[in-house]
Amino acid sequence: MKRKPGPSTLAVHGTPARRSDWTPVTTPIFQSSTFTNPVGSDEQVMYSRYGNNPNQVSLAGRYALLEGTEAALFVSSGMAATALAHLAVLRPGDHLLSSSWIYGGTRRLFEEEFGRLGIDVSYVNPDQPRQWRRSVRKSTRAVFVETPTNPLARVVDLTPMAQIARDSGLALMVDATFASPINFRPVEHGADIVITSATKYLNGHSDVVAGAVAASASIIEEVTRLMTLWGQPIDPHAAWLVERGLKTLSLRMARHNLNGMAVARWAETQDAFTRVHYPGLPSHPDHALATQLLDGFGGMVGLELKGGTRTVERFLKKLRLVTHAPSLAGVESLISEPRLTSHAALSQDERLTLGIPDGFVRLSCGIEDADDIIADLAQAAG
Repeated sequence: MKRKPGPSTLAVHGTPARRSDWTPVTTPIFQSSTFTNPVGSDEQVMYSRYGNNPNQVSLAGRYALLEGTEAALFVSSGMAATALAHLAVLRPGDHLLSSSWIYGGTRRLFEEEFGRLGIDVSYVNPDQPRQWRRSVRKSTRAVFVETPTNPLARVVDLTPMAQIARDSGLALMVDATFASPINFRPVEHGADIVITSATKYLNGHSDVVAGAVAASASIIEEVTRLMTLWGQPIDPHAAWLVERGLKTLSLRMARHNLNGMAVARWAETQDAFTRVHYPGLPSHPDHALATQLLDGFGGMVGLELKGGTRTVERFLKKLRLVTHAPSLAGVESLISEPRLTSHAALSQDERLTLGIPDGFVRLSCGIEDADDIIADLAQAAG
């Protein structure tokens, strides 16, 4: 039986094969919008807007192997991936059943745009698994879940949703950006479609904005059709940068996992923080589930500071190593306030309902030495 390569090998090589003599070891950048086309050919032309530039194709194939899907497609942002993946399976008059624990930008997409397109969205608290089946309608066509969640790192058991999706013929869609395919592969737990912001761990260097969808070949064909019409392809150089980032994904995730755990354990001993959100801690509500499902707990740590927003502002201004900036999952440690970034569109009461009080900061632990990250947090909190 042919041995399946491990994730590090897949990330570096895709499917390993002997190279022809004099071929480049690294995929060249095909920085071209278009390519010569055979006269009289009825095959699809090669055109970067169609997602078939060699850089786009190489990257997509490698990512599909990591997620364990037939195909994948990279687009211009994580939000583009979210929108196109949903529009590939939903039509006007359809109903989407979504987890209530989702990124603020995704919720805005659902509430501000999907209604305008005639798609109804309702929400279920993943803490109440029986509600999923009760909330399915005749018009329901898909279920959407984010795990681990932004910014609380809640871990959702996909089993109930996967069973409902199978029983009712629904598409189960999962955004697992916070995990990366190194820590969690949703398809192995019943998902049909995986969505990720490639800006984050896949690229890992804070120099690209991109997104990806991984699924069956037929679904990716529809996502590609929509991308071609709506115009959200990833450009060749960005695809090359993400592919370069993939080569060190396993190594970087190992360091993110170590640093996240070290910082979370330290923060839990500090009086400056009233609560620490990290699935690797026994105090996290989903620790047992995370231990069962995840291959690593990641670099995302939620911190609640005593004193609310004024304390947070003083804390952020004193940081030197950790950078106050939105986004996450780069090699450098970043920190932000969800109330002003990812969940700014929600009211204070809505954020409180989700468990995001004023005084909450989201820390993305980079790959620096953990002791240096902790020292910077300690001096800022002191």
